[in-house]
Amino acid sequence: MSAFTGRSALVTGGARGIGAAIVRALAKDNIDVVIGDLLEPAGTALAESVGPHALFQRLDVTDEADWRRVLDEAEAAYGPLAILVNNAGILDFGDVETESPMAFRHVVDVNLYGAWLGMHYAAPRLRAAGGGVILNISSTAGLMGYAGLGAYVASKWGLRGLTKAAALELGRAGVRVCSVHPGPIHTPMTEVMDESVAAAQPLPRFGEPEEVAAMVRFLITEATFSTGSEFVLDGGATAGQVLNLPAPS
Repeated sequence: MSAFTGRSALVTGGARGIGAAIVRALAKDNIDVVIGDLLEPAGTALAESVGPHALFQRLDVTDEADWRRVLDEAEAAYGPLAILVNNAGILDFGDVETESPMAFRHVVDVNLYGAWLGMHYAAPRLRAAGGGVILNISSTAGLMGYAGLGAYVASKWGLRGLTKAAALELGRAGVRVCSVHPGPIHTPMTEVMDESVAAAQPLPRFGEPEEVAAMVRFLITEATFSTGSEFVLDGGATAGQVLNLPAPS
């Protein structure tokens, strides 16, 4: 019997891309998953394709009432909360001079404040149930800077730090909290990016959502001694820089 039998999982931004791949991976392990997203048709279709181990709930991660309602629905459907995957995120292109204050705030609200709200409302439930797992999907933008993506970088660095604070606060309650840092991954959000973005990486390609989902599944089911840690899937992009040095004489 799985440690998650009779308990529920919630994946935000779960209707497509990385989130949908995570939902499928967990359901394949017979983990019951609630798909939280604003994309109702996509989320409903995914739940129907997955079967009885998944259901869709509309969730605006910046809305406190939505969080309370969806967590209540998850526990009513599948039992006490065991897993929260904060995957919902948005991207906006703009440098510090030209990006509007409203656009900057919106990115931070969804990517960072939304994840904080999830942890805020999930933590007491996980504590009461005797433990669980929170995974925050950050980015390589939470490990290094990117010009023209200031809001996204700020939100993902913040999420990385928030992960460590929560891990320190919740570890004694049996709740593990880790962050996952994908590089360029083929998703609807990265469709505007040229494949050349990955050309300088040691593994010169975009990753696939299923590769991120495999890491998430491992962290939930196998990495039971990891908390407050960062797990990177980036084709080696953050390993360093390759220098074109002259050949030795």
